[in-house]
Amino acid sequence: MLFSRVRGLPVLTPGDAERLGVVRALTVDAAHGRVTHVRIGRGRLRREAVVAWDALRAVGPDMLIVRPSGGPAGAPPHRDLLGSRVLTECGEERGTVLDAAFDPVTARIGTVLTTSGELPAGRLLGLGDHALVIRTGHAHHRV
Repeated sequence: MLFSRVRGLPVLTPGDAERLGVVRALTVDAAHGRVTHVRIGRGRLRREAVVAWDALRAVGPDMLIVRPSGGPAGAPPHRDLLGSRVLTECGEERGTVLDAAFDPVTARIGTVLTTSGELPAGRLLGLGDHALVIRTGHAHHRV
């Protein structure tokens, strides 16, 4: 599933299917290569909600369903992966993130799609305020 296809999907509660809002963004732990939280936009006058990925009951092409929560989960600061600059650990530019493919069951990121080509998740080191930092590639990588 692509990040870009998740953005804008409705987020519902099970049973009564109350609409919590729509997916605004996904928060990632780049060092571990996985999605950790879903940021939910709840309208212009209401604060954004943050739900841990593990709190999702189901993820589909048309909606996400959240388990009933026991209270707000502590969420890490959000940095948007989409649109981030890509830099190697040596500071070399490697394009910009266009999208990312991930497994909706495990939340594992498989590939990051950049303006310079595909980037395997195993090369991700971290995502900061200014860039996605990656390990310097070997000759067989396309980035």
